[in-house]
Amino acid sequence: MSELVLAPGLEAAAENYLEHIGHADEFGAVDLALNLLDDGVPAETLLLGLIAPAQRRVGELWAADRWSVAREHGATAVSERVVAAIASRVRPEPVLGRVVVACTDGEYHALSTRLLTEVLRLRGWRVDFLGASVPGTHLITHLHQKGPDAVALSCTLPTRLPRAHATLTACQAVGIPVLAGGPGFGSDGRLARLLGADGWAPSADAAADHLQSGGLPSSPVAMDAMAHLADEEYTQLVRRRPAILTGAMDALAGAYPPMARYDDRQMESTAEDMAHIADFLAAALYVDDTAVFTDFVTWTCGVLRARGVPPGALVRGLRVFRDQLREFPRARHLLAEGIHSAHAAETDDADWENER
Repeated sequence: MSELVLAPGLEAAAENYLEHIGHADEFGAVDLALNLLDDGVPAETLLLGLIAPAQRRVGELWAADRWSVAREHGATAVSERVVAAIASRVRPEPVLGRVVVACTDGEYHALSTRLLTEVLRLRGWRVDFLGASVPGTHLITHLHQKGPDAVALSCTLPTRLPRAHATLTACQAVGIPVLAGGPGFGSDGRLARLLGADGWAPSADAAADHLQSGGLPSSPVAMDAMAHLADEEYTQLVRRRPAILTGAMDALAGAYPPMARYDDRQMESTAEDMAHIADFLAAALYVDDTAVFTDFVTWTCGVLRARGVPPGALVRGLRVFRDQLREFPRARHLLAEGIHSAHAAETDDADWENER
């Protein structure tokens, strides 16, 4: 990954920028960014040294329950407008090849791919930015029509990995290499390699460097890399998901009597939480990667803690699934590891309270 050299004063500007987007102040945020551009701060530095860190901070503030979902969405919308303003001011002529940039089907976190798009354009690439949640079949049609040199495919959530796998395989089948990116592929890119991506990059500038270094040599997935799917646990879990979730909610109500007093909003929130457990469990089964599930559990414990909910509440849900899925040995192992991670978070909570 190449190092960004921040212009003098950008650190202070970053605080002002976060203030603007936090109040949905589009004009203030755009003016701040364009003034920095006029003062000589490179456009790529603004994209990756101002907007991208601010967006990461927005996610942290939501997770810490300091910002609402509405405020988070408003901030993201403003940043999208700022990226567009910078892009309209700086329009280099394309001198390299063509790259298609898209989010995998079902993936709606598109700001990072827009940042990548503008960095690639600044570096001289012609870019087709297709945005969020691009259905695989429509992407393939676009590739046939445009004939790009590469596809940059983004996946933020591991729950989208099965669709990402189908998409990147289809791209390669028509002769277009795929550069994978986004935390859904693992912070070290291990899941991108498992699924057969031709390359992986942890950031927009690293992706641009990768493409400029000579393209993407084909690196097909090993024939036995996905052999674990032969046990059909993933397939059966996905196929039986509605019945499993219904049974899990019924079992949870029996194991946790206070649910009888939940209002509609609380019941809906609980159902969503249980669905998230099922979806991350399925993703971990698909790639046979325990960390996909335990990382989700640890992150969820932090989100719940910030909202005054003890990790023990998540443990109840995990145990319900473990009891439900008696015919799923790999899933039960993942759930046991998840319960261990939740207990570890509970212990961390107790230690933190004792130190206060």
